[in-house]
Amino acid sequence: MHSEVLKYEANGLHLESVLYFDESKAGKRPAVLVFPEAFGLSEHTKEKAQRLAELGYVTLANDLFGEGKTVNSMEEVMGFIGPLMQNPLNIRAYAEAGLKALLARPEVDASRIVSIGYCFGGTVSLELARGGADVKGVAGFHSGLGTVRPEDAKDIKGKVLVCIGADDPMIGPDARQAFAEEMTAGKVDWQLHLYGGVVHSFTNKQADSAGMPDAIRYSASADRRSWVSLVDFLEEIFQSE
Repeated sequence: MHSEVLKYEANGLHLESVLYFDESKAGKRPAVLVFPEAFGLSEHTKEKAQRLAELGYVTLANDLFGEGKTVNSMEEVMGFIGPLMQNPLNIRAYAEAGLKALLARPEVDASRIVSIGYCFGGTVSLELARGGADVKGVAGFHSGLGTVRPEDAKDIKGKVLVCIGADDPMIGPDARQAFAEEMTAGKVDWQLHLYGGVVHSFTNKQADSAGMPDAIRYSASADRRSWVSLVDFLEEIFQSE
């Protein structure tokens, strides 16, 4: 498996994202942007990107804080993403910079791109789509669903998948209903998968270390089910072409 660091800039930060692809395969192929949880470009994100690369996609695990850094405290996280949530155009700038870096690669079929993300990374992917980017689909896992620009859903070009824990206190029924109404009003091809008894960060095996089982907890079953949903989603998009 080939991997290398791609360096580019967004929002004044020097980003260092990691590209993966199977170098034994020839020709251009579909590609997937993978955006991380709010703590930055962790091993969790890289592992998901590598697994997708093993399926034949070119993948880019995206940096968030610059220089490939991760942060450890919620105070740092909220100080960073809080202002971004009030200005989705800056969130989209992260995603668009990653998309541009990916499109520049000779291995990538520029007409066949999907963006996915985990937690805040799901928000990033959704905002990329709301910004009218030419991506075939976006997927979010335990991702933030809200936006201060819901009217932009009309500009979404691709299909949308979100996978959420039904007991996630951060993405409750009101947020899910608002998202459903937003997507429907925008005439988006969308789907929402709910996992009973599951809370936030269910795809991350390190989630239990947070010591907040009622809010943040790994779920092997939801991780597996959401991965199958993602694989099916990608196959539906790319094989239908």
